[in-house]
Amino acid sequence: MKNALITQSNYIPWKGFFDSVNIADELVLYDDMQFTKRDWRNRNQIKTKDGVKWLTVPVEVKGKFFQKIKETRISDPGWAKNHWDIIIHNYSKAPHFRDYRDLFEELYLGKKYELISDVNCTFIKAICGILGIETHIRWSDEFDLLEEKTDRLVDICKKLEATDYYSGPAAKAYMDESKFEKENIKVHYFDYSGYPEYRQLYGGFTHAVSIIDLLFNEGPEAKNYMKTFKKNEN
Repeated sequence: MKNALITQSNYIPWKGFFDSVNIADELVLYDDMQFTKRDWRNRNQIKTKDGVKWLTVPVEVKGKFFQKIKETRISDPGWAKNHWDIIIHNYSKAPHFRDYRDLFEELYLGKKYELISDVNCTFIKAICGILGIETHIRWSDEFDLLEEKTDRLVDICKKLEATDYYSGPAAKAYMDESKFEKENIKVHYFDYSGYPEYRQLYGGFTHAVSIIDLLFNEGPEAKNYMKTFKKNEN
């Protein structure tokens, strides 16, 4: 049995993303797909005293031309210091901010990034390290990609020798499950409902924020507020 997850990279993703990565043996970052504006590729949300705030990495977009995520370049190198200053301002009083401050400061200020995919992969790997996720991470350009969307996914799964494919619920609208069935690959859709609430700064609770919110507030207990980790296993 081998589980595969094929998904586009996101900037400091929410907890559901890392739950899906944790259940997979192989994660393929599918950044050969088209970059889409106002999406999760280059932005995410955090909580602040003034409500939910977007942190957006500025990128170059080539108008109407097809632009792959992995080709999307960062347009302003000052984004990293700006984001880090905002995070410090809003999370410095969180119970576990100090536990991870040095690590995230290095991610933001100790590295230079040219492409959004590099930013996303670097942060994803670092957060996987914090959570103890050992999933093998690969890029979609390691594979010869077929034309049809579902055929691509099935072919990647076959090359990974995967028996089970995991996907977000939105994929039900376009994916042809019969093609997986023909190759004896089981399809699973994540259910992102029913997450427990945790300690959170600034009033009313919201789930749809970056996982850094959970890490800074709950620290080593963060996994107990996720779905695919054994409870109290730290």
